[in-house]
Amino acid sequence: MSSSLPGGEAAIAVVGAGVVGVATAYALARRGARVVLVDRADGPAQGASFANGAQLSYAYTDAMAGPALWKQLPDILGGRDAAFRTRLAADPDFLRWGLAFLRNATQGRLERNTLNTLELALESQAALHALLQRHPLEFHHRVAGKMHLYFKPQPLQAAGRMMALKRGHGVRQELLDPARATAIEPALAGARGVLGVVHSPDEEAGDPYRFSTGLLEVLRGQYGVQAQFGFELADLRREGRQWRLRARDGRDLAAAAVVVCAGIDSARLLRPLGIHVPLMAIKGHSFTAPCGPNPPSASITDTSRKLVFCRLGDRIRVAGLADLNHWDPTPVPERVRELVAMARASLPEAADYDRIESHWAGLRPVTPFSSPIIRTAREGLVLNVGHGMLGWTLAMGSGERAAALLLDRRG
Repeated sequence: MSSSLPGGEAAIAVVGAGVVGVATAYALARRGARVVLVDRADGPAQGASFANGAQLSYAYTDAMAGPALWKQLPDILGGRDAAFRTRLAADPDFLRWGLAFLRNATQGRLERNTLNTLELALESQAALHALLQRHPLEFHHRVAGKMHLYFKPQPLQAAGRMMALKRGHGVRQELLDPARATAIEPALAGARGVLGVVHSPDEEAGDPYRFSTGLLEVLRGQYGVQAQFGFELADLRREGRQWRLRARDGRDLAAAAVVVCAGIDSARLLRPLGIHVPLMAIKGHSFTAPCGPNPPSASITDTSRKLVFCRLGDRIRVAGLADLNHWDPTPVPERVRELVAMARASLPEAADYDRIESHWAGLRPVTPFSSPIIRTAREGLVLNVGHGMLGWTLAMGSGERAAALLLDRRG
């Protein structure tokens, strides 16, 4: 069955209804575009957006690859790093991505990539605030502040250098000793061995799943956006002046333009068009539990164990682990147990660890340079992919940039 929107006018199709796709649909619809959102799942935000760390980390945009990686590499490749594991493979895409990632592990590229992402993050913060002024949404949103805990001198010194770099771009951060940090956030009384804390008071938090479902209701009700779920894309091709999207169940959609926001699936969808995007799956896990006797109010990142704590109402979301080149999103019970054990060791009173309500795993689509790819790939085809661990943080700004590529007529 072939279709377009009512009236015969082809819409702009947004492929992927995670938080990046929903934000992109909003940016397009707000500019007056007719939009149809398609996703293979049965609803929005079912993939990497569903139960991630929930932190809106506008100040902490540090790229993954930097000089410190070279010392960590033997433990990562040898499986001795409990938080970061790699599945080695002779696959050309894996090797190509890995070499590109290592090429970014210099101080100069670390700083450049971090600042590139920071610019987008600040755009995203402004775009989210503008959205909420127009459409108040309930998703446990608040200015929580964020604290990064450092346990070793060298990472703490590196964090100080990054603070100085970002200070010139309007970022407020402060280096605190453990006593002062605990005075601000009493939950840190349970932490052991902390040498210093980077405090980012303007960081925010919110539930990306609740945000995505709430914004989709606004899009449907006030902007006429259509959504087709269970739409597993089998074929995407240019036909004349339009794009044709065919689903495996026989649905057939004509679109004036397409924005691909399909997360880790984007590389597979684009390959038949001869478009290569360097995306690697980094699998992460999370669990959600009731607050413990001393839960943090601020968002907490334990940099040694590579996990985050984020308060959502009367619940705590803990997320972490990074399993590189793992492509199955099914939670692994052993890794969930490891995550819970790490969280207990980090902040023993933050959550009621004996009453965990749910656990989850998702695939973060990471580029070698840790910034998303937002560009025009073909006439009427825009990419908005590769947000890595910062998809929730960067979603609104990424959507604005992608919509501008298609619709804004400046210069």
